[in-house]
Amino acid sequence: MTHLDLTSGARFGLESSSPSSFSLRFGRREMFVCRDSYVRRYRVNPVIECSAGLEPGHLEVLLFRRWLVVLSKARA
Repeated sequence: MTHLDLTSGARFGLESSSPSSFSLRFGRREMFVCRDSYVRRYRVNPVIECSAGLEPGHLEVLLFRRWLVVLSKARA
């Protein structure tokens, strides 16, 4: 069962919610997808770039230098 939530909060460390962001919940896991607006000071892989998230247990995946996918454990 998935839960679609179109409102994003500061829990992912994002400044504001854009209309193209959404959150999916799969049981105890959560996936947040948005357009990336952060300017990185290092060279980024053009297809996929993975890094640790802002909070413990988060994984950030940057797809095609444009879409940021944050994977985490869902909170109650």
